[in-house]
Amino acid sequence: MATIDSKHFRHVLGHAPTSVVVVAGLDATAEPQGITIGSFASVSLTPPLVGFFVGVSSRTWSLIEPPGSFCVNVLAAEQSELCWRFAKESENRFEGIEWNPAPSGNPILGGVTAWIDCSLHSVTEFGDHYLVVGEVQHLDLGEQTDTAMVFFRGKVVSADLPTDN
Repeated sequence: MATIDSKHFRHVLGHAPTSVVVVAGLDATAEPQGITIGSFASVSLTPPLVGFFVGVSSRTWSLIEPPGSFCVNVLAAEQSELCWRFAKESENRFEGIEWNPAPSGNPILGGVTAWIDCSLHSVTEFGDHYLVVGEVQHLDLGEQTDTAMVFFRGKVVSADLPTDN
């Protein structure tokens, strides 16, 4: 088996653009929690499933997981402040943040491009991450639908989206 330098691995894979979302949920005390994810993807159309990877050491995910549901917030290009706020493990990340409840009660952040409300389908450990799969219960477009945020080479960049016709 080849030995791959982890720094080089991250550098090379950083050249593959990825989506930027905030996965948000309510903890056991009904307090909002959220974490920035750069690995969100559609998994299946029938049944409607989405997935993402989160570190096994994430304290935030350990608070979101037990209730069994979460809401994926697709960030608009101009929401870099939200991206970095939710990327750091810290208390009170929702302080001063505008949000509304999804049908599940989980947070839909203001200004997002889209939101996807899910029940937890499965969690599987792979190396130092969990693959989390959610079954989509509700979804809709948000306020901003013409730009999206992506990670590219370790930085947040904008992706202009084509208009719907």
